[in-house]
Amino acid sequence: MVSGIIFLALVLFFIAIIKTYNTYKRDLPSLAQLHNIEPSLVTKIYSADGEIIKEFYTERRILTPLKRISPHLIDALLATEDRRFFDHWGANLLSMGRALWHNFWAGRRMQGASTITQQLARTLFLTPEKTIPRKIKEVMTAIKIERNYTKEEILEMYLNQCYFGRGAYGVQAAAQLYFGKNVEELDTLECAIIIGIPKNPSRYSPITHPDLALKRRNIVLESMKDFGKLPKEMADSLKSLPLEINPTSAPLGEAPYFTEMVRQYLEKKYGEDGLYREGLSVYTTLNLELQKTAEEYLIRELETRQQNMEQTHSLRDTNYTVEVIDTTGEKPARKREYKQIQGALLAMDNKTGNILVLVGGKDFSQSKFNRAVQALRQPGSGFKPFVYTAAIDNGAKPTDIMYDIPIILTGDDGKEWNPGNFDDVFRGPVTLREALAKSINVISAKLIQKVTPQQTIFFASHMGISSPLAPYPSLALGSSEVTLWDMVTAFSVFPNGGIKVEPKYILKITDRYGKVLEEKKFSKREEVLSAQTAYIMTTMLQSVVNRGTGYGARARGFIRPAGGKTGTSDNCMDNWFLGFTPQITAGAWIGYDDKTVIGENVTGAHTTLPVWTDFMIRSHQNLPIEDFKVPPGIYFKTICLESGLLATDKCPRIITDVFTEETLPEEVCDIHPSEGIPDITIRELFKVREQIPRKREGILF
Repeated sequence: MVSGIIFLALVLFFIAIIKTYNTYKRDLPSLAQLHNIEPSLVTKIYSADGEIIKEFYTERRILTPLKRISPHLIDALLATEDRRFFDHWGANLLSMGRALWHNFWAGRRMQGASTITQQLARTLFLTPEKTIPRKIKEVMTAIKIERNYTKEEILEMYLNQCYFGRGAYGVQAAAQLYFGKNVEELDTLECAIIIGIPKNPSRYSPITHPDLALKRRNIVLESMKDFGKLPKEMADSLKSLPLEINPTSAPLGEAPYFTEMVRQYLEKKYGEDGLYREGLSVYTTLNLELQKTAEEYLIRELETRQQNMEQTHSLRDTNYTVEVIDTTGEKPARKREYKQIQGALLAMDNKTGNILVLVGGKDFSQSKFNRAVQALRQPGSGFKPFVYTAAIDNGAKPTDIMYDIPIILTGDDGKEWNPGNFDDVFRGPVTLREALAKSINVISAKLIQKVTPQQTIFFASHMGISSPLAPYPSLALGSSEVTLWDMVTAFSVFPNGGIKVEPKYILKITDRYGKVLEEKKFSKREEVLSAQTAYIMTTMLQSVVNRGTGYGARARGFIRPAGGKTGTSDNCMDNWFLGFTPQITAGAWIGYDDKTVIGENVTGAHTTLPVWTDFMIRSHQNLPIEDFKVPPGIYFKTICLESGLLATDKCPRIITDVFTEETLPEEVCDIHPSEGIPDITIRELFKVREQIPRKREGILF
């Protein structure tokens, strides 16, 4: 009778087990899921020299093999969480029964007695709810895990999956967060602190609750002593020590405007999961040292301008945005919060198209708007080179003479327009070279009428300007808005001999296993100007720097061959300088986001030119001195500045200028007739260059 009852009970027990298994098995992870456990990993952005400049993640996790993890940390884990880990098969039924009994009599929900494998199962596949069905699934999943992985593999997965608070997943991330070191460098005390956290990461955080973290640490040390992993004397000694941590804050990262541009690209191409979970490695073109230099120089100028503005504007001026009056003291106190002047700086390698530096604003934490890429602003005189390019390509010569006199043209709205010069001075007859060097508005306005706005737009667009350009005469003075990115791209065409090189900022992207997902070894290259037109324009822009509105660069000590152009929009709302050497093209912009006037008669020569110059001096420190290459089909002739014709030995003012075969002057100056005609060959010109003192090297025109 008794044996029959026992047999029946066993049958019912096994039926219950089978029924329970069949009830929950469809909710368990499949074998494929078990064999493809891929935790979320950090996407890392690298600078050109291999420095990590930014990390993107939802879970900050750095996979660490078990052999790299401190033995003290493993001992602390086993002593605290699962002393029979190497003996059980996924669940400890004795401990579970004991916990169930205590929970029943205490009237609590199902909790406690989970092995390390059960905790891993819950973390990977289950919800955190504390119910009996979830506990059953947890045990069944743990058994499946044990059947598919070794104990060492389970330990490694657990230590890389566990959450340690403040966004840190895995022991390596925790070691870096709380102690600023790698996990293999942790001592016993630090291991005890870390292992004490996962039970309740917010409650036992050593940063926010050091008192509770200290008590929890000592519990772990006591467990290690009881487990035989720590001598009693050492345990007691360690427990008497204060809690010591060396927390590191999550940094904003280097070059935040640049890395945000990278983030947007990655999210668009690989989706949110790819960006935040797949552990991509992104290798960029950014030169971190130059980036820091660019930020320093730009912010220095912005702060100087901000201080000047606050000192010169009265309380009632429109440049402040908030006025706070505090009457709690004996005397009313006024606090003015002024509009913040902004700026941007962008630099690229001419040959490769690599973006070396990108500064998109004064403070990324205050404004994430990337002014180097997104801001559409009027370039002012910075647009004039495109007008001159159209003219030169259509047969004009640098020595052609035009008259700088008051004129009346038909404006954009069909009404009369009389463009004036910035200094209100009219110079009479001037060469095109001189007009560009001195940034004479009248000549640019006349010139665009000769070549037409449509032709100017054609050249500007082909060189890299992608924003809409209005086909009106005022385009010559930079009335249409452009981005700094486009302007730097377009200006790089000049030193590149007419070749537009597409800018790039990402070199290579690999997945978590090192597989290359994409690689950009070479930038797209397109010939958009003849080499001859590009070279002539290069020399004309050299004149801007050597003796024109950009001379401040020379005065500031930049002696290398360089060309560039200042830019100041109408009413001084935008300041620009765009310039290049044979190696690097860079541009700087300064202004207010709401297009407030920067200051009365404040031009690019006052603000952006110093920033550009200081940056270029620093960026060229380790580069060889190079000159712009003279392409075939370029000829040098000496011209009379008064007649624009071949000079004689009687001409008082002469210049050696550049021509193509089609534009070579044939007529001799008839103002200063003589039998002799001074001429200069290319070989002689280089001899002249060699005689120039080194401090003036590269100043040719």
